[in-house]
Amino acid sequence: MFYIFLDESGDLGLDLSKQRTTQFFLVTIMFVKDKRKIEKIVKKVHYGIQKKYKKFRSILHANSEKAETKKLLLSMISKTNTSVMTIFLNKRKVYTKLKKERDVLYNFVVNRLLDIVYRKNLIPVEEEVTLIASRKETNKFLNMNFRNYLLNKLNSKYKLKLKIEIKTPHEDKCLQAVDFISWSIFRKYEYEDDSYYDIIRDNIVEESPIYS
Repeated sequence: MFYIFLDESGDLGLDLSKQRTTQFFLVTIMFVKDKRKIEKIVKKVHYGIQKKYKKFRSILHANSEKAETKKLLLSMISKTNTSVMTIFLNKRKVYTKLKKERDVLYNFVVNRLLDIVYRKNLIPVEEEVTLIASRKETNKFLNMNFRNYLLNKLNSKYKLKLKIEIKTPHEDKCLQAVDFISWSIFRKYEYEDDSYYDIIRDNIVEESPIYS
């Protein structure tokens, strides 16, 4: 059994003249065979924060944590057999049609990434796979249409044993780990800061632009 955990960084806003709209949007997946190792890492880091700062936190979130916490968690993950893939979109290169259909754009990005996974045989098609995507309160695209789109697209090319679930980071701790990884890669593109990216660099097996 393989597990794929999916998260995104940046936003799908395409009007770059607006404040806080990111120039890049990326989707990252982390795939593992033994998810318990990642869960233990997240629990250990979370417990350390609770003990040191005496503050209750229900989950770890990269945007909210101190630099030392980010580096610690990323360093621990880098020592596991975790593989990471990311696909990124420079919004300045988005086709005009897709600018008007952001749900289509989101699904297209995710499908493109998963297609690379199977095309390169990074996960054998005969393996049972559970894909767990992170549910964002503001993300209206993670719904039944998202599931159906991916399953239809992928199964038209490959005969997969794929199950898709949508959960919150509170429900599955591994989503907290992929949040840190995605955030780290996003920093490289959006802010030209690769200090966090370098920690996890050796685990990244694919890093591709949507439009080159």
